[in-house]
Amino acid sequence: MVGTKACPPYESMTNKITYLIGVDGGGTGTRVAIADINGVELARASAGTSGLINGADIAWTSIVNAINDAFSRLNQPVSALSQIAIGMGLAGVHNKRWAANFAEKNPGFAFMQLETDAYTTVLGAHQGAPGGIVALGTGSVGEALLADGTRREIGGWGFPCGDEAGGAWLGLRAVNYCQQVLDGRAESSVFAEAVIQQCGGPRDAVFAWLATANQRSYAELAPLVITHANQENPVAEKIVKDAGLEIMKMVLALDKTELLPVALCGNLAKPLEKYLPASLSERLVSPRGDAVTGALLMIKRSIEMK
Repeated sequence: MVGTKACPPYESMTNKITYLIGVDGGGTGTRVAIADINGVELARASAGTSGLINGADIAWTSIVNAINDAFSRLNQPVSALSQIAIGMGLAGVHNKRWAANFAEKNPGFAFMQLETDAYTTVLGAHQGAPGGIVALGTGSVGEALLADGTRREIGGWGFPCGDEAGGAWLGLRAVNYCQQVLDGRAESSVFAEAVIQQCGGPRDAVFAWLATANQRSYAELAPLVITHANQENPVAEKIVKDAGLEIMKMVLALDKTELLPVALCGNLAKPLEKYLPASLSERLVSPRGDAVTGALLMIKRSIEMK
């Protein structure tokens, strides 16, 4: 557990919690689910980024906006925060300063638990049972929950020097290929032209795009990589096949026994499945739930232990 915060002590508010909220927050967006005190999911909504790299204020704004939207889908006003227990799996929690700053800005939730998005993803994928995941979204990370209750995490080092096989990693390689095309170091293709156009067009426009591009900007190029790989562009195919090899490395690092069930999760999981080594494809299982489900399970368990 990275962080919890309760005020007042939970024993004094046992009968005051009316809702549980689970949050999955990353570099591209935030997803929340509202559940009743028994963990029965009632509504979902989404909002902008809540990855802690962008700051605690932005993260809390996105989370609160998503919660407001979720309550509106229930056609009722937002419950008082003092009646809500919230569990969150957020990108960037490994940075203890970011996590502490975020926790200190709790806007009034009765009880909160803050964890990595990898942990909530593995909880959701295997419904709290032992297993492993590789989560593929804007970034990438692997986590395993072992039979003895211990955890193992690999990757998640962040863009640009980590997050292999994540969306930003795919996009970065696509941009590098286009730089070589613009220089005449590589032959052009429909794939190159598509990426160049998304980056603004001619060489000067690409330079301008690079000056402001962030992790999300590169990740937005990932669908082009996958589309053109599926159309058998050799450069795009190599990028996604390299991604498949990186995923294989992560899985093997998580579980050298090759006995744990492993699920691929995140919005790039399905598109990249066909590019995995055959030996890995054979041992994958489908996730039983997502990171939001895992965040709800986490906060429900925490309350039950109080």
